[in-house]
Amino acid sequence: MSAQPVHQHSAEAPRVPRTIGGISDALRGARRAQFFAELLEAQQGPELDGVLSAWWGRAMLDTDPQRDRIRAAETGSLPTTTMDDISRRRQERGTA
Repeated sequence: MSAQPVHQHSAEAPRVPRTIGGISDALRGARRAQFFAELLEAQQGPELDGVLSAWWGRAMLDTDPQRDRIRAAETGSLPTTTMDDISRRRQERGTA
């Protein structure tokens, strides 16, 4: 068995370009404003690179086709179950 990515994207065309424009296009409202505020305060070099990297990651999450599940995970609202429930359901299906 091999591990395959869930969403196929070519290396040449990322979902969000790793540029100031690409990141800002992917962000909305207050998040975009916060990105620009941090960007304008960052000094050229590692600090600016860190801001771009952090916000590129957030932009990738914001544009992920599964973003609703990501937000549910961030807010703790994903449905949960116990091991007892899983075991009971497997026994009921005869797959235990």
